[in-house]
Amino acid sequence: MQTGWWKSVGPWLGLLGLGAVLAAGGYGAARPALVTAVSGATQPTNFPAMTYSLAKNQPDRATFELGRALFYDPRLSSSGTVSCGSCHQQSRAFTDGQALAVGVAGRRSPRNAPTLQNLRWRTSFMADGGVHGLELQALAPLTSPAEMNTPLATALAKLNADPVYRQRFAAIYGPGTIDTPQFLRALAQFTAALTSANSRYDKYMRHEAGGTLTPTELRGHALFIAKCGSCHTGDLFSDNSFRNNGLDKSFSTDSGRAHITLLRADAGRFAVPSLRNVARTAPYMHDGRFATLPQVLAHYAHGVQLSRTLDPLLRQRGGRLGIALTKSQQADLLAFLHTLTDASFLTDKRLADPRLETKPATSRVGAPMAAVPFGR
Repeated sequence: MQTGWWKSVGPWLGLLGLGAVLAAGGYGAARPALVTAVSGATQPTNFPAMTYSLAKNQPDRATFELGRALFYDPRLSSSGTVSCGSCHQQSRAFTDGQALAVGVAGRRSPRNAPTLQNLRWRTSFMADGGVHGLELQALAPLTSPAEMNTPLATALAKLNADPVYRQRFAAIYGPGTIDTPQFLRALAQFTAALTSANSRYDKYMRHEAGGTLTPTELRGHALFIAKCGSCHTGDLFSDNSFRNNGLDKSFSTDSGRAHITLLRADAGRFAVPSLRNVARTAPYMHDGRFATLPQVLAHYAHGVQLSRTLDPLLRQRGGRLGIALTKSQQADLLAFLHTLTDASFLTDKRLADPRLETKPATSRVGAPMAAVPFGR
């Protein structure tokens, strides 16, 4: 299941050089960047510089709304029942609450659905880092047999057969056939805007109103920096690296990063996730094995498994494995982790399913996307 989407898409990408087309930026007529008009497009003052260049896909309200419609449209799946939003639910910080993601016909993905937030600061995507490029990321779930199960050509045919989508794409990119760069750029406009930077922790760091932390939370913050901050670095709470955090002794089921690099040294290494909104993204780890945050902390305190590629940070003097944490320290860490919840991000109506709106937004063209079947 790890390779199904790539087998169907990889040769196509090589043939068309899609990555180069998308990387070039400025596809179609140039449009002014309306940064302030699009949710999540501004640079939070306590964040590092974006990895993703806004100039490559300039934020634009109409394109953002088009991408939002595509994200929540289940008709792009082979069954017509699964959308991107099925596995990436806003109230759960764009995860789904399942140990393993559920796709068409109830098929289970081999991995936990990752959260979608602050993607403009990511350097790679997927738990194994198998995708580079925000636009290209959407191809994996779209074409995976375990997820949406739709070949790219089929998705484009559906879009081109729909008069509402044709009108909306033409209004942005000009008349003609809806093509792959247009489709992926529009979808990326929405996912790129999923910026979470307004938690109580953020307000504390920016010295804003509502940014007070309790003594317990402050102790947890200090502990976090000392015990967890080497991997969950800075205000993004991830260093974008791949590490073996001691979940297993062997990796016959899922080799992680080694699945991409084919290097034995990468066996069992997975992307370090951001911990933003972590209290809302259970279950945890790449396979969803831990149902609660206390279980995660217990793993690091006394559950780390030794393997050849175990991260050196989890090898302590005297042969001890893991991170030494008392029950009291674990409680303080849990209190701090809850300060990373960004309620405004989880409830922002601009990021919600547009089909739930009583009236279409004024920038949208035609009827809501689910109002008519494709091709009618």
